[in-house]
Amino acid sequence: MARRCAISGKGPLVGNNVSHANNKTKRRQLPNLRSVKITLEDGTTKRVKVAASTLRTMKKKAALAATSN
Repeated sequence: MARRCAISGKGPLVGNNVSHANNKTKRRQLPNLRSVKITLEDGTTKRVKVAASTLRTMKKKAALAATSN
């Protein structure tokens, strides 16, 4: 399965490891994915991989929606 957030679409970034001698080798920066259960409209639950930053934003939006009502 791809290392990609199911909601935001964040995926791996590519960069360089740079040593003290300025040698450059390729590296990948992977997103901080968490496996969470999401309840769908029909009542079933589904397990999806979501980035930690996306979870934080979802919790923030849910808290704002709860206080505005």
